[in-house]
Amino acid sequence: MHTPLPLSARMAEIQPFHVMALLARARDLERKGRHIIHMEIGEPDFPTPEPIIQAGHEALSAGHTHYTPATGLPALREAIAGFYRQRYGVEVAPERIVVTPGASGALLLVLAALVDPGNQVLMSDPGYPCNRHFVRLFEGRAKSIPVTAETDYQVTPDLLRAHWSGRAVAALVASPSNPTGTVIYQPQMAAMADFVESKGGRLIVDEIYHGLVYEEGNAVTTALSISDQLFVINSFSKYFGMTGWRLGWTVAPEAYVPELDKLAQNLFLAPSTPAQYAALAAFDDATLTIVEERRREFQARRDYLVPALLELGFEVPAMPQGAFYVYARSRKLAQDSFVFAQRLLEEASVAVTPGIDFGAHGARDHLRFAYTTDLDSLREGVSRLRAFLS
Repeated sequence: MHTPLPLSARMAEIQPFHVMALLARARDLERKGRHIIHMEIGEPDFPTPEPIIQAGHEALSAGHTHYTPATGLPALREAIAGFYRQRYGVEVAPERIVVTPGASGALLLVLAALVDPGNQVLMSDPGYPCNRHFVRLFEGRAKSIPVTAETDYQVTPDLLRAHWSGRAVAALVASPSNPTGTVIYQPQMAAMADFVESKGGRLIVDEIYHGLVYEEGNAVTTALSISDQLFVINSFSKYFGMTGWRLGWTVAPEAYVPELDKLAQNLFLAPSTPAQYAALAAFDDATLTIVEERRREFQARRDYLVPALLELGFEVPAMPQGAFYVYARSRKLAQDSFVFAQRLLEEASVAVTPGIDFGAHGARDHLRFAYTTDLDSLREGVSRLRAFLS
């Protein structure tokens, strides 16, 4: 007789990524000799830029392996502030920047500071799944707002007004968004910030994919240009290609920084020291030249993939303006996108992400295609999809 595994009640509500089971199956097929086209995982295929790698080597050689302050290396906080000044023309005090182990670490700090048991955090459905699980971790409740292509799959000021309640303490939005790649432009963002602040709450803005915007280059500005009373989350993973280095940051209202410092001391102690020294090179001209070339390559991939999917019978109701995802409606081709994703892997050797990983609203009607592989592989993937569908 087996003794029941002692688990907290929250574990029943924190779900794994369904795509990870698909990825595990894809890896198993590859071990057996099958060639799989990977369009499921949101990780750039490019290596970390060489100036960053070199800076990491130099940091290790110089013995920079001890703890930094919990809020991050002062020089890196200053460098991030300088990036906001140079890229967006926005002055951000370095003291408001808290460097964290990945953007996930930043969001954990912010939610820990804001959420009490039973509090609500409003967010879009579809949206990045970890966000709702993080809220649950602190005994709060993620209040999902169903969004459609009519609003570019983004929360709007009117939707916030309609869903705000007395238990709400924050709203979390993402621009560009995962899984849709759509953005929130400044007038909408400003209206949402004004509304949330008027309710005594805080707006949290996920800008992890900033830099990877295509329609107007990098014209989409940071939410920090609107207010100093909101939280911005960002990362070195996507634009700067440092996924495995696990380094991110948040820019917080000044009054919250001592509280975030206290939390970071207890939860993380400090971000990775070699990663922080390496990240100092992320803002060098040589690195920015490399990542801008990669941004243009991502745009070329998007500009190929969206028309190709439309030709195959998928629908793309909202053109992705950023990130590296296409959120495609598949209901004309299949009744259940999860089953469809399984069949595409097994029968066409193409791995994609089912919509159920991103929420409940319309989830069975959508797939997410990640263009994080080269154009030749994308063309081969589309060819396989065409053969499967015909």
